[in-house]
Amino acid sequence: MAVTEFFLVRHGESIGNVAATRAELEQLEAIPLDLRDADVPLSDTGREQAEALGRWLTGRRDAIDEYWVSPYVRARETLAIALADESPDSPPAIDERIRDRELGILDLLTRRGVATRHPEEMERRRHLGKFYHRPPGGESWADVALRLRSFLRDRLDGPGEAVVVVAHDAVVMLLLYLLLGMREDELLDFAADRTVLNASVTHLQFEDGAWHLRTFSDVAHLQREGADVTAHPGSPDVEPA
Repeated sequence: MAVTEFFLVRHGESIGNVAATRAELEQLEAIPLDLRDADVPLSDTGREQAEALGRWLTGRRDAIDEYWVSPYVRARETLAIALADESPDSPPAIDERIRDRELGILDLLTRRGVATRHPEEMERRRHLGKFYHRPPGGESWADVALRLRSFLRDRLDGPGEAVVVVAHDAVVMLLLYLLLGMREDELLDFAADRTVLNASVTHLQFEDGAWHLRTFSDVAHLQREGADVTAHPGSPDVEPA
């Protein structure tokens, strides 16, 4: 048996998402957050989004074989709230390879903060491009793709056919890159005008020997349940000037 269907879920809105957006609007250099990225929990809105996701899961649970989740608190909280008291037959598999991208020296800096404190990184980003730029102590998108290749090698031939993955926006984008066989330029073009929304569902199916994207960043379940739709960037990426 092998995986033939993925539901890729971004975690609900986190207090880090809210703090980062506020810091950008107030033109601060740093995001005022005294937590490790791994420990950032959901906001109240994020918890409501996770509850709406749980109602989306109702009626689908018998068809879902496994749940895989990032070890980061905001992802684990999203899945725990969504599942509520209805535990799956096997416990969710926590895998550190689907954690969020690590930003190294740029962690907790806004775009203004990067430009002020590390202008050399903005120049390196312009030269290398989004896919290959690795902040000192952090990861590039290519680095995340490498650990996701390892993750897929281990997981694709598992016992479940339909799988829910609860992770982060960069992870969702890069799983699409790997499963759909994109080139770097195709991924960057795709990501340029698309956002992985908080608590959204991206659906892929394997048919006729290839993976196919059925829906991307679907939030109809949030709108039906009256939950706010939020589109916070998952990390303060360094855009060219």
